[in-house]
Amino acid sequence: MSREMPTPSLDDSFVPDADNARALRDALGRFATGITVITCDSKLGPLGITANSFASVSLDPPLVLWSPGKASKRYEAFVNAEHYAIHVVSAAQANICSGFTSDGHAFDGYDWHACPKGVPLIAGCLSRFECSQDAVHDAGDHSIIVGRVTRVSTQAADPLMFYSGKYGGFKEA
Repeated sequence: MSREMPTPSLDDSFVPDADNARALRDALGRFATGITVITCDSKLGPLGITANSFASVSLDPPLVLWSPGKASKRYEAFVNAEHYAIHVVSAAQANICSGFTSDGHAFDGYDWHACPKGVPLIAGCLSRFECSQDAVHDAGDHSIIVGRVTRVSTQAADPLMFYSGKYGGFKEA
């Protein structure tokens, strides 16, 4: 005798095609993430971009990844950067995220310095991963950049979260 399992109910289902691109983006936005600002040196000077596509890959060797969109004006600079830094942003740094969302050169007014490799390092982040590029993989309308972590800085602070297109905080359950 077999027991039938009830079919889970979802409010809305769809095929992820061109007609449902916004719905797919909204569904992906249901995954809460931290926020990062990635920085590199470029031909035009220090450059930054806000991203929530950061993930750890490996502890040995220490590898992380992030995924810039190919449509970004900053895309070429980041896929060609030999060195870059990933800054996990704190709740007190929401303004930094907003600045680098619209302007890759939004360093004015922020506490930062360039490391010996020329990479801009922003102060006050939860964690900062200084990286050398390990690999770049094609991934549709984005690329996956894998970095080998060469130095880590970290401090205690409240995280900044991104959920459903909005910045917010984290409350322990």
